[in-house]
Amino acid sequence: MTESTHHPSASEQGVMYKQMLLIRRFEERCNYLYIRGEIPSTLHLYVGQEAVAVGVCQQLGDDDYITSTHRPHGHAIAKGVSPRSIMAELYAKSTGCCKAKGGSMHVGNMDVGMLPAIAIVGGGIPIATGMALAYKRLGTGRVAVSFFGEGAANEGAFHEALNMASLWDLPVIYVCENNLYAASTPVAVAFKVKDIAERAAAYGMSGEVVDGNDVLAVFEATGRAVERARAGLGPTLLECKTYRQVGHSRSDPLTYRTKEEEAEWAKRDPIILLADRLLADGHVTEATLEEIEREVTDVVDDAVAFAKSSPDPEPIETLQHVFFGEEV
Repeated sequence: MTESTHHPSASEQGVMYKQMLLIRRFEERCNYLYIRGEIPSTLHLYVGQEAVAVGVCQQLGDDDYITSTHRPHGHAIAKGVSPRSIMAELYAKSTGCCKAKGGSMHVGNMDVGMLPAIAIVGGGIPIATGMALAYKRLGTGRVAVSFFGEGAANEGAFHEALNMASLWDLPVIYVCENNLYAASTPVAVAFKVKDIAERAAAYGMSGEVVDGNDVLAVFEATGRAVERARAGLGPTLLECKTYRQVGHSRSDPLTYRTKEEEAEWAKRDPIILLADRLLADGHVTEATLEEIEREVTDVVDDAVAFAKSSPDPEPIETLQHVFFGEEV
């Protein structure tokens, strides 16, 4: 993964296309499996927002850590968590990335730089700030990234964390995925400002608005933020304007937005946008895209087969990898 702000090469664009398509097909399969009753609990799918996770994570190294949300599958795949281990976690198998203790809303893998996701709205923002403080004090040169939705930008933890990060010039990037709705609440109802990135000015930090459906724009904006962070120039609030093509969760009837709005955003599907660009620039052919589709399908098929064939946790595992306080 690169740390440069250069325009991504054809091969880098190809990698990002494949990553976005993998996230999309993984989520679509999860939706199918949930409907069939094979996956317990609920799902918060990432369909439509793939350019944000991929564009950001392509600028990070394994030792740069991210925090995620209740909608974490895309972040996890983009950061390098194995699709096998994510799917096994969704199936509540012992081979899951969190040993069947996390489920959909808490996937992650510290080995590749992803804390298990935090379902509390805004919960990852102060944690990423704390990690960045540690990175600065230890002089590691590492960067922390927090993904969160626009609804979290109205949480007190958001304001406290950004103020602290700015005061101490911490190497952290706050990535606000503004998908226009906090569950069913339109952004215009909850915010007086036009752009959430405007709030960066109140804390004396860099703020930037980027087209969250353009993976190349996200990649380049993240590159600038990473360079500032590693150079000791402090945090960045990066607002990625995007659109969730599915409901907030599997129980969402989507009665709060129009079919016309959904159709307009469908025209700006991040995967289609990049495919069209790659074709227009002569970097790929239709045959190449079809081959990538087959490769991605194989990865998802393999993940499902692995999950289904994995063992269920033994009862004793309930007591493993957990913290017990002092006995009273």
